[in-house]
Amino acid sequence: MLILTLDNDNRHQLTNILAADGWAVACLCAAWCGSCREYFANFTALAQRHAQIQFVWIDIEDQADLIGDLDVDNFPTLLIQRGDIVAFLGPVEMDMRLAERVLQAQIAKSPEELLREARGSVERRGWQQDGNLLRRLQDIRT
Repeated sequence: MLILTLDNDNRHQLTNILAADGWAVACLCAAWCGSCREYFANFTALAQRHAQIQFVWIDIEDQADLIGDLDVDNFPTLLIQRGDIVAFLGPVEMDMRLAERVLQAQIAKSPEELLREARGSVERRGWQQDGNLLRRLQDIRT
């Protein structure tokens, strides 16, 4: 499966990947959003180039219990996470080259670098608190 479209029946797959310190790239979107539908082709092409990473399509309305109060201001929004560390959370342009550069920059970092950056600014500490998919998934299960 190239892209996991998150639903209530497959959430455990994402949980298992992140719990094993794996990488996930999530596109936070909405079914009604034309930009999201248009971006899906770019997201698929990115997933094809990075088969070692789990790409996840998350409709924020269908998965409202998971997304909760996470503020998604613009579509598409990417969330890049390794294990328990959110490496990036923010909107991206429709041009896939930006997402490619952001992803390449994150996966090139060691776990120590990712952790240092996660703690390095108020914004990134907020990502860890608000955007951490692993914690959100685990909270739903409990």
